[in-house]
Amino acid sequence: MEKYQSIYERALARKGSKKQLESLLSKPLSTSQLKQFSDDDWLEEFTRKIFQSGFYWSVINAKWPGFREVFWDFSVEKLLMMPPEMLEQKASDERIVRNFKKVQTIPSNCLMIFETAQEHGSFKDFVADWPSEDITGLWLYLKKRGARLGGNTGSFALRAMGKDTFVLSRDVEAYCRANEIIDGGLHSKRSLDAIQSMFNDLQQQSGRSLQELSQLVAYSVGDNYVGFESNQGQ
Repeated sequence: MEKYQSIYERALARKGSKKQLESLLSKPLSTSQLKQFSDDDWLEEFTRKIFQSGFYWSVINAKWPGFREVFWDFSVEKLLMMPPEMLEQKASDERIVRNFKKVQTIPSNCLMIFETAQEHGSFKDFVADWPSEDITGLWLYLKKRGARLGGNTGSFALRAMGKDTFVLSRDVEAYCRANEIIDGGLHSKRSLDAIQSMFNDLQQQSGRSLQELSQLVAYSVGDNYVGFESNQGQ
């Protein structure tokens, strides 16, 4: 496997200076900072990323005040008590993007957050305390227990909230395939374990967060747009 220093030096050469490269790297929040969020905040971000998937993010963001109004600021407590027949009514509200299948994920993910909180005290603490060396385990938990949180949706939501995670953008995927880290399906358990192992090793070498390392890998090989690891930006 390629060493951290080689990746860093290649990204540095492409960006021209250490100052320029370091200015493009962002750090995750600390565990204590993550615990300042509420479980409602997590439901909101999961929903935002589900609606942004396959859609122009700017359109979803422009409509987001309407989403908050329609879904009671994503209050887990209130949404748990919402009768099923009300969901269809809300899904047809002109203040939101009217996609019933995506709207159906809201009560499903609300229940996932509630059940996790029942098991672990709170969903926010559960996520904040999850170890970064097994971040793909958290991805798989969200995929299994939640709705439409597989693929990159769950990891994008985690990143947006400040949880330390790498993301599997096209650039990061291309790097992993070119360096024979993976050779099968991107989101298979085998591939995820291999990519996690690669990032864990890079983290041990560098002391950097998974987020910074993910960005460095992308900047060392990709088109170098600013966003979620180059060419899958916002």
